[in-house]
Amino acid sequence: MTAVPVPHRVVARRPETADTVTLRLEPVGAALPAFLPGQFAMVHCFGRGEIPVSVSSVQATGGLAHTIRSVGAVSDGLCAAQAGDVVGLRGPYGTSWELERARGRDVLIVAGGIGLAPLRPLILSALAEPEAYRRVNVLVGARTPGDVIARKEAESWATAYTGVIVDMPDAGWHGDVGVVTQLLGRAHFDPDGTCAFVCGPEPMIRATSRELAHRGVPRDRIRVSLERNMRCATGHCGHCQLGPLLVCRDGPVVDWKQAEPLLSVREL
Repeated sequence: MTAVPVPHRVVARRPETADTVTLRLEPVGAALPAFLPGQFAMVHCFGRGEIPVSVSSVQATGGLAHTIRSVGAVSDGLCAAQAGDVVGLRGPYGTSWELERARGRDVLIVAGGIGLAPLRPLILSALAEPEAYRRVNVLVGARTPGDVIARKEAESWATAYTGVIVDMPDAGWHGDVGVVTQLLGRAHFDPDGTCAFVCGPEPMIRATSRELAHRGVPRDRIRVSLERNMRCATGHCGHCQLGPLLVCRDGPVVDWKQAEPLLSVREL
């Protein structure tokens, strides 16, 4: 990793929702060290600052993709970037999904909203080695149909089951309505032989992980990506502290066995 932002050129920009875009980036010079699915970069918008963003695609060329929601000055600037613009990246930082732990097992991936983006490289890695895993299931929940990212791409994934559910349907929605845990009954998995991967808003992570554990998935085989406001990415500022964890250093991906007692403490 590097402490100085490494220039990367935007080679493609894909709008995902009304306030979210995916930027595909290629290094201008030497590439950063290889990223693993689940890790994040500090993405620098020159003149505004930087924010942590998990990778949503890892290319063999050293290129990366980041899916970014416009929620502040830095993310606004990044979302406005066009092909040819240059941004800076630092990384890789943090822990990964550790997909290798799922070899020979069922894979269950549960995403809430933009939480599908950090899970996307995990999904693609699992589907690239169909002989290594028994069954791959992808469950996606979103607030509205307009908030579902990578919707067309998901239709092409050769999974045992891919389901999408929304909280608030619009007039054109003919799919499922409710919370993402309602889809668990349709997924094809043996709980005791499953590795689960969960990413989304914190209430969704808690509800989903508790339901998976209730159904018999071992808590140390449920991996979750924690949400905390990371700033330094090195564990020095303490801004992302969650009990004994510094999420930028010890996470963002941890086992539910470790996260459960922390996320059960009110306002921790």
